[in-house]
Amino acid sequence: MEALLQYAWKHKMFPLKPLETTDGQPVEVIDTGLQNTDAGPDFFNAKVKIGGTVWIGNVEIHEKSSYWTRHGHDRDAAYDNVVLHVASAIDADVVTAAGRRVAQVRMDVPQGVKDNYAALLHEDRYPPCYAIVPSLGRLTTHSLMSRLLAERLEQKTAAINHRVELCGGSWESALFVTMARNYGFGVNGDAFERWAMSVPLAAAGHHRDDLFQIEALFMGQAGLLAPDAIPEHSRDEAMRDGYFERLRREYEYLAHKFGLRPIDRTAWKFMRMRPQNFPHIRLSQLARLYHSRQADLSRLAECASAEEMRKLLGTEVTPYWETHYTFGPASGRRRKALSAASLDLIIINTAVPMLFAYGRHRHDEAMCSRALDIMTQLKAEDNHVTRLWRQCGLKAENAGDSQALIQLKREYCDRKDCLRCRIGYEFLRVK
Repeated sequence: MEALLQYAWKHKMFPLKPLETTDGQPVEVIDTGLQNTDAGPDFFNAKVKIGGTVWIGNVEIHEKSSYWTRHGHDRDAAYDNVVLHVASAIDADVVTAAGRRVAQVRMDVPQGVKDNYAALLHEDRYPPCYAIVPSLGRLTTHSLMSRLLAERLEQKTAAINHRVELCGGSWESALFVTMARNYGFGVNGDAFERWAMSVPLAAAGHHRDDLFQIEALFMGQAGLLAPDAIPEHSRDEAMRDGYFERLRREYEYLAHKFGLRPIDRTAWKFMRMRPQNFPHIRLSQLARLYHSRQADLSRLAECASAEEMRKLLGTEVTPYWETHYTFGPASGRRRKALSAASLDLIIINTAVPMLFAYGRHRHDEAMCSRALDIMTQLKAEDNHVTRLWRQCGLKAENAGDSQALIQLKREYCDRKDCLRCRIGYEFLRVK
């Protein structure tokens, strides 16, 4: 209730009758102030006229006025500049730590707003605000999408900056870890990130010109070169074909040379997964990409378009994996290049956020703008989130829009945080 009361104050959703203090003085809200999401009063620098006097200061809002004392504001000097206390129930006087009595206003949230908010919270269908979507103007949806995309890129920037710290300040290593995580395509994302953090790139760099050694290092660090990593029914054939044993011996040499320990192989998931997404295939593709030196940060930072990124990041498996999905029985020969859809997802989730984050790091606004522009050049993702919004009348025109809708679902809809959402604002205003 308190959050809804703050929302009504912020957007001036006041009852039809004039506001007045508990002692009968008229109140005119000139400026509701800046909402504070940290410790301290709820709104800073509000401007209100009480009686004939204009006050500029802070505003505190509670469901009941007695919460002022319950929350200890009467002993906290941070609340001494509160010029107005707003509550839906007045059951106590409000006094600051300095001994000043604060003017109070009893304010109810309009019934229509309460009803609409309850409808949003209790709607089982997604999105809960589906009824209002067709009436949204193009300007409203465009500004909403832009803000949500910026939020999503800021979140990804924070994650990349954290990886840079974990990698000892190396942006190149952070790119490798970010790329690897997204090669897990959700299901194996955590395992791929753990694997990438275990790969010593400084050591791998000495063998980068030898693709076989890189593949051995990558497969070995993934724990996939231990004999018991192969299902028993495939083990004999894997041993006979020779490739597994050659990789295993090469990894043993590299592990001894660099003091390596693989991650736990049980981290990898195979159930209900297309063979094209098996870790062996993705690791071979990553090995080839790393060997090619195409995915270096310096080359990525030079990309000016989505097509340039596609040419840079396209990769395929080494010859053995053209006829295998795991060690053991061969499958039909098939060229297993990263598909066009998967490649675009790597660009959306790795290349563009990396370009944006690196631009922020270098204070290069042109690079950040280029990242945003490349996002709009990519086709919108086709997933359950974008399909549901399309059914409501909100179509993602490009990858920037689809990323915005994913952000909307995860950070607002799933959390029922409708009070911070522009569409929620439009829904609450409906009479």
